[in-house]
Amino acid sequence: HLLRVMTRVGIVLSLLGFFCFIKYGASSNGPRVTDQVYFDVQVGDEKIGRIVIGLFGKSVPKTSENFIQLAKGFTDANGKKLSYKGSIFHRVIKGFMIQGGDFTNFDGTGGVSIYGNKFPDENFKLNHYGAGWVSMANAGKDTNGSQFFITVEETPWLNGKHVVFGVITQGMDVVRKVENTPVGSNDRPAKDVKIVDCGVLETKPFNVAKKPVE
Repeated sequence: HLLRVMTRVGIVLSLLGFFCFIKYGASSNGPRVTDQVYFDVQVGDEKIGRIVIGLFGKSVPKTSENFIQLAKGFTDANGKKLSYKGSIFHRVIKGFMIQGGDFTNFDGTGGVSIYGNKFPDENFKLNHYGAGWVSMANAGKDTNGSQFFITVEETPWLNGKHVVFGVITQGMDVVRKVENTPVGSNDRPAKDVKIVDCGVLETKPFNVAKKPVE
């Protein structure tokens, strides 16, 4: 009798494992989020919500660490504070991406990394898998600083040219609000889209699927 019960339990557990694989298998082999950074965003005087970005610390550790430290606030060798707090999304192109991270010039011409002015492309292990993926902005090969962009559509032509290091884990609706904010010349929002606060959230590592964020 005990043997029959144990056999039935074994079958049930095997079936559960099978169905879990079917349901979660697509993401179990996806990139692993090791850390999460949050941005509290404001358009003009209106607070529009929080964006949370999951970072792939195993796949791109150097790029992820740069982003983490700039979200926390980093003091360089000269005693200068480097931080995303107070910076803006200076470039918004509907149907393409939103770009930020220039906390020195606020116009896309500045920004620095925690490693110095620029640092090399770490790798291109990850692609841009649709809306909601986060990647380093650059001015060509090996010119990463602090600027980044968040995709709002599929952008396969950027694969192998920009280092993907994160994905939106919360607040894609806020990203869409930024995407749809009115812009003026040079795709700059008519009202400042500001990161009024930012930091790092305690995170238990998890995997994500290589697909667009809803």
